[in-house]
Amino acid sequence: MADFDQWDEVSYVISSRYRVETLRRLSEGPATPSLIADDREMSIAHVSRALQELRESGLVDLLVSEDRKKGRVYDITEKGLGIWETIEQKNMA
Repeated sequence: MADFDQWDEVSYVISSRYRVETLRRLSEGPATPSLIADDREMSIAHVSRALQELRESGLVDLLVSEDRKKGRVYDITEKGLGIWETIEQKNMA
């Protein structure tokens, strides 16, 4: 990945507190939106939006069938983990 691509991704994540907290929680292991919301004291609406945005960026994956409406489990991707590690190493979150 070109360096500026990575920084574009970092910038995208850190520009939203919800994306930061969602990625932070998923870096600890897979979780459902309600678990993330409870763990990070955020509304489920904010978590759902953050998950959708992070998924579109290839930073998180849905681990269950797309058809499943309840109990959707998400996990951080390898790319997402790399971005998160950069954010942590540079104290950007």
